[in-house]
Amino acid sequence: METAPYGFLRVAAAAPLLRVADPDFNRTAILESLEGAQLAGAQLIVFPELSLTGYSAQDLFLSETLVSGAEEALERLLRETASSPAVLVVGLPVLQDGRLFNAAAVLQGGCLLGLVPKSFLPNYREFYEKRWFRSGRELLRSEIRLAGSRVPFGTDLLFGWDDEAHCTLGIEICEDLFVPSPPSARHAVHGATLLVNLSASPESVGKADYRRALVTVHSARTLSAYVYAGCGTGESTAEVVFGGHLLIAENGVLLAENTRFERDGQLLVVDVDLERLAFERARENSFADAASGAPYRIVSLKPTPPQKPFSLLRKVDPHPFVPENPQDRDERCEEVFSIQTAGLSKRLAHTEIRTVLLGLSGGLDSTLAALVACRAFDRLRIPRNGIIAVSLPGPGTSEGTRASAASLAAALGTSFRTIDIQDACARHARDIGLDPGDTSSTTFQNIQARERTQVLMDLANLEGGLVLGTGDLSEMALGFCTYGGDQLSMYHVNSGVPKTLVRSLISFLASREESPERRDLLKTILLTPVSPELVPPSPDGTIAQRTEDLIGPYELHDFFLWGMVRLGASPGKILLMAAKAFEGSYGGEELREWLRLFLVRFFAAQFKRSASPEGPKVGSVSLSPRGDWRMPSDASPELWLAELDLTKGS
Repeated sequence: METAPYGFLRVAAAAPLLRVADPDFNRTAILESLEGAQLAGAQLIVFPELSLTGYSAQDLFLSETLVSGAEEALERLLRETASSPAVLVVGLPVLQDGRLFNAAAVLQGGCLLGLVPKSFLPNYREFYEKRWFRSGRELLRSEIRLAGSRVPFGTDLLFGWDDEAHCTLGIEICEDLFVPSPPSARHAVHGATLLVNLSASPESVGKADYRRALVTVHSARTLSAYVYAGCGTGESTAEVVFGGHLLIAENGVLLAENTRFERDGQLLVVDVDLERLAFERARENSFADAASGAPYRIVSLKPTPPQKPFSLLRKVDPHPFVPENPQDRDERCEEVFSIQTAGLSKRLAHTEIRTVLLGLSGGLDSTLAALVACRAFDRLRIPRNGIIAVSLPGPGTSEGTRASAASLAAALGTSFRTIDIQDACARHARDIGLDPGDTSSTTFQNIQARERTQVLMDLANLEGGLVLGTGDLSEMALGFCTYGGDQLSMYHVNSGVPKTLVRSLISFLASREESPERRDLLKTILLTPVSPELVPPSPDGTIAQRTEDLIGPYELHDFFLWGMVRLGASPGKILLMAAKAFEGSYGGEELREWLRLFLVRFFAAQFKRSASPEGPKVGSVSLSPRGDWRMPSDASPELWLAELDLTKGS
């Protein structure tokens, strides 16, 4: 990882303040942008289309003076960047065999490594490119002599760092992106994880929104990082205006964008995760199946050492399952709740069952399951009294959660029953010879969990009903559920919902609640500490057993789960990202210890997940053994733990 630690490469898009038809002035402006980019640690800097001459030179492109001046400026630029390990991509007109091409030149360490010509030339509305240039698809030869070197020339070039198998660069120019089949799509399926676009897209009302959407969506379609560098305000304004739009997107997410129409040169710098993109492509095997046509020529790039000490230059969301923007969060919650509801509705319609049972504890998970059941029954026009909410108080049940369960059932209009399991648990403890004074062991706790499941299953047989599982995705990941107890159900409506999202869902549903009584009740439940309530309450009657005191903060475990399953990230990379995401909240050693606990529990809990009931997938992370996650129950975590240990002191 000499160039990209954990797959992160620092890229920049630049829009220097240029002067039309003045290559030497523009060369100086490029050097100034390069200096700023290097101070920020950028390893790749992308400049706009025809950045050495300006895009709006028009018929001056047919002047030998301008074309030769651009080549001379390129020669000087090569000499002046000889000591820089950064990769530069600049634009200039190139003459070959009496044909003029709009090309991108790739430079590193004072060497011209290759040139990529523009394939699609716009010749409509304000564009007249075919008046001056020929398409890169019309090349007669695959090499060119330019700026004192003979170099590869063509649309079949990719550029790869020798020390990073997943870091490969593909280039296209402006209109190439706007056509139905962009060259970058083919670049991507042949291995380019980083796509760059040297552009000269003029501004008009709504154009920036379209451009932003195009770049972002295309990065998703190509599973790539996409760097877009548009010409700035120094271009001619005789007919159109250029805003210097800079965009950097990664797999459908816009990582960075500048403010357009600035008079000074613009620079955008961010880290892109190319390792993640390679992992996504390996997982989505149909991606590689799209590769076709002639093979590419690969041009080698020398290692480009990252800035030291290395720290991430990108935003890392500490709560990846919960959108930060309130509107996006509400839309996510509504969609997840609808998926859960549709899943249960289909199961009830298929089985013709009109009764469901669930253990209602007064906590977050069972509350969400009850709300899902209510909406499903309403959609199917089944009376809510067919939902039997059962309170199963045991030795650890607090009065507060017992009261919340009863109040919630009444407020929702469901049936409600209380079945005290304390005597049954005491008898079972005597039968197996458990010490009568034991009120905290795993055996003591699991007796209660299994007794509750047995009661619910037997009651479902009696009522001809279906038992809803209430545990969530985070508990499945950590194995924080009793095998043969709350790990079992007949349909697991929360199985795809991580704990951090459960809380957001209930908060969202409370905000939409018309009844003040139900709204206040849901808010009260949101304030209840997460607990299995399997050990006796404190002397004052409050909850004594708090889950996060035992296994760590759920916000961390959900982050670790997302990193490991969704990103395929190594422990070191997860730790690096967590340090950025939770900066100021958790120290490095604390993060490492909770990650160690997560890894140990995640591997040990697979046998529980392998026997988990069916339930709806709601997001990009699922641990269903029949769906997204297949893992042997006896896999060893030692390799992951060993790598985690290597991060100490780093």
